[in-house]
Amino acid sequence: MILEFSIVNFLSFKDKVTFSMFANATGGLDENYTISNNRRILKTAAIYGANASGKTNLFRILTLVISMLRSSNNANINAKLPIVPFKFDEETINKPSEFEIKFIVDDVRYVYGFLADTNKIHEEYLYYYPNGRETKIFDRTNTDQYSFPQKDERILNDIAQKNAPNKFFIATATNWNYEKTKIPYQFLSSDINTFNNLSGLRDLALREYLKNNEELKAFALDFLKKADFNIEDYKVLETDVPDNVLAAIPDFIKVGMNMKEKPKVFTALFKHKGSDVELSYEEESMGTQIVFCFIPFIMDAINNKKVVVVDELDKSIHPYLVEMIVQMFNDPDVNKNSAQLIFNTHDTNLLKLNILRRDQIWFTEKDDSNGISDLYPLSDFSVRKEENVEKGYMLGRYGAVPYIKNDFNLWEKE
Repeated sequence: MILEFSIVNFLSFKDKVTFSMFANATGGLDENYTISNNRRILKTAAIYGANASGKTNLFRILTLVISMLRSSNNANINAKLPIVPFKFDEETINKPSEFEIKFIVDDVRYVYGFLADTNKIHEEYLYYYPNGRETKIFDRTNTDQYSFPQKDERILNDIAQKNAPNKFFIATATNWNYEKTKIPYQFLSSDINTFNNLSGLRDLALREYLKNNEELKAFALDFLKKADFNIEDYKVLETDVPDNVLAAIPDFIKVGMNMKEKPKVFTALFKHKGSDVELSYEEESMGTQIVFCFIPFIMDAINNKKVVVVDELDKSIHPYLVEMIVQMFNDPDVNKNSAQLIFNTHDTNLLKLNILRRDQIWFTEKDDSNGISDLYPLSDFSVRKEENVEKGYMLGRYGAVPYIKNDFNLWEKE
């Protein structure tokens, strides 16, 4: 589970901001958090803010970090790192970006972080707390200077010789089977799934449905029933791409395709209650398509204690359905393994203290005078239990809303 992560000099975040999943001692809705390692850890969190305030940048950074860790072992030694510093300052544009994440796996707490620019990783570190005491796994400074626990120095020094300035040591050490980096690397590279565009999940999701997993089928049909989609059954089909379509594909695209076997195309057919007529995936609404494709990843997260991070969870989805998904993750009877859901949204229907706690609601706001984004929770404000948070947010009481100039004379001729 993610405990918190911090960012410095990354995209629109110039100064240090920290996003936390720690639950405060008071706040009610005890079912919305779990207790691990004697710490209260939230299962869901929502981020609000005006357009261009930094909400999506937060998700881009997390996605970017995960992508860099996943691809590190295959990176060319001359490849540039896709680091983007804060650009509206002459000093920060030439400084490395910083990232740190604290997380817990099997009741053991880890801290991992790095400083990097497009050319190299300046610093990198990994610590854990196996008995509640901080223990170093590795510490990297000045790109190629390493500090290791004495008993593992020989093996880790050998691995360090195989690393490169633009490669993450946590990935390299795991690739060379160093035991103490395997669990944290697995969590960071595989157990956090970020979705920047739910509508783009089609092929990936339909491939999951094609595995004929009975558990997934039952889960999906139950979900669709509870969500009132009026769908009582579905089937997923896989067919070859027609020859006339293949013939129209330019040769330069075919070079990058595996043409030993015919490419496949996937679709789904849905049977609605009270009718024998089947509607194709393409005939269903955008909302139905998105939800249907998101379901396998919800089940995977809940079953395998993963973290799901979604940009614009409410896109094409009704507010009541968004609330249903959030409540699934908060419900200990459904989310028995304490999977986490972190998302940004404009859906103010969730801004109710009987759905989300104050420490589960976050805001991003950008200072127009300098382009710097800030990140802060609702719990920073004195909010009464009976307060109408949705109304307060729309009135600008907590910031993070656009300032609309009510001047619509833009098209009037002088």
